[in-house]
Amino acid sequence: MSPDLVLLSARLLDPGTGRLLPQTALAAAGGRIAALGDDRGIRALAGPGTEVIDLKGAVVTAGFTDGHLHPVSGAERTTGVDLSGCHDLAAVRTALAAAVADLAPGDWLRGWGLDPNAFGDQPVAAASLGPVLDGVPALLDLFDAHSLLASARALELAGIDGPRSFEQRSEIVCDADGRPTGLLLEDAACELVEAAAPKPTEAELLERAGRVLDRMAAAGLTGGHAMDANGSSLAVYAALEQRGDLPLRLRVAPWYQPDATAEALAELIRQQGTGGRRWQVTGVKMFMDGTIDNGTAWLELPDCHGESTHSFWPDPARYTEVVAELHRAGVPTATHAIGDAAVRHVLDAVEKAHAQGGPTVRHRIEHIETVPDDTLARFARLGVTASMQPTHCCEYTKADHSDNWSRRLGEPRASRAWRCRDLWDSGARVVLGSDWPIAPFPPLAVMAGARHRRPSDLSAPPHGPEQALTPLQALQGITVNPAWAAGEDTERGSLAEGHRADLTVLADNPLDVGDTDLPDVPVLLTVVDGRSAFRHTGL
Repeated sequence: MSPDLVLLSARLLDPGTGRLLPQTALAAAGGRIAALGDDRGIRALAGPGTEVIDLKGAVVTAGFTDGHLHPVSGAERTTGVDLSGCHDLAAVRTALAAAVADLAPGDWLRGWGLDPNAFGDQPVAAASLGPVLDGVPALLDLFDAHSLLASARALELAGIDGPRSFEQRSEIVCDADGRPTGLLLEDAACELVEAAAPKPTEAELLERAGRVLDRMAAAGLTGGHAMDANGSSLAVYAALEQRGDLPLRLRVAPWYQPDATAEALAELIRQQGTGGRRWQVTGVKMFMDGTIDNGTAWLELPDCHGESTHSFWPDPARYTEVVAELHRAGVPTATHAIGDAAVRHVLDAVEKAHAQGGPTVRHRIEHIETVPDDTLARFARLGVTASMQPTHCCEYTKADHSDNWSRRLGEPRASRAWRCRDLWDSGARVVLGSDWPIAPFPPLAVMAGARHRRPSDLSAPPHGPEQALTPLQALQGITVNPAWAAGEDTERGSLAEGHRADLTVLADNPLDVGDTDLPDVPVLLTVVDGRSAFRHTGL
């Protein structure tokens, strides 16, 4: 059978070793790498239906995989006004005023990417925004996706006029008189107002998600670990694939919440392995805490506001039982754990699950923003993947610890931020991701952040430069290690015959490009299943 794709005149970069292979050409057939060789030999394999591309010396490596993203829910959340570039309240108010001017009477305003650092010494509350949202039903996503800021009119339409109790850790923040400030923490509280706001139609969501996934492919991503299956996201993936518009390979981990039933857990176990050619339900996502910026993380000692002292699970012992049940069923868990107490509890739960026997399961911890020394070696010993997003450190914290995250933690916890290098050196498998829409998804920028740990303003000093990864480690964190975490290391993450033909083609060798220049390296070609998912116009 003739190959579907032939790539000629290539520099084939092995992400496992960082060396260029002696071969210069590659053939893909049936979604796999069928052959590696010289240009003449590989060209001879081409048939009349083969796509033949002369790369003229471009670099081919294993396809980039984002270890943590939210394609469909992110496509829904990133509607309305983009506030991610607003660094103070004046800029936020200006952006909101422009958006309000374009609204029809009665329309809701949505915004996203709001950074709490923009509030400076003002409380994160609707009143701090001034009169710009008076009479306007507005919902603004804070950047962490664990909190919303609702206008007075939005709260009124949702019937919220005071505090409420929830079965899971969540809060309607109120002032001393019991009046809601507009700040809603965690899902249960946020969903009360979201239920009153208009939703996109199925067709609109499908179109938005398709555009997002196309942009991801154009940035060099061939796959991603999607950390939710909320709402209609599985149906969106199925519909996109059915019409031939699913450009990425997605591994989807549905959520299991503390208030879910035993029947819901059994259903998640039954769902494992279902999906399509390019998407599959694999794993379960859980939350051990919230975020440091909100005071909802779980820390071993309170933060500087006296908060962050509780688990997201009202009964952490129940979480441990769920991990054991999933482990026995061979289902990998991916647990959001940001604070040191949360990370420690997840490691303890995995260790107990191992002690009870059962299959080999590769569990994960997501985010790991601050951890003490004695937790580091446990990741490797227990085979727990460290799934991390270094651009969160780059964009939302500062080297001088004047940001909200660092001020809340205080020393020494703010000095052990995103310990990518310490975890790597301790033997942990570090997987890199963006957590989009929390941070931008281009994988070259994610790798660059892991290498230089600076914000978009490259003149600013790095936060924790001793935690920077080497160029090869950063490449492995987005190729080799995601494949290992997914249990796919025998067929992905390497340029080898028989491996999946998921490839990223760059204009230059990412290992030779300077840290700050890496995001600007052109992506020339993205290949998924041996077929072009993106091709640069100049190629």
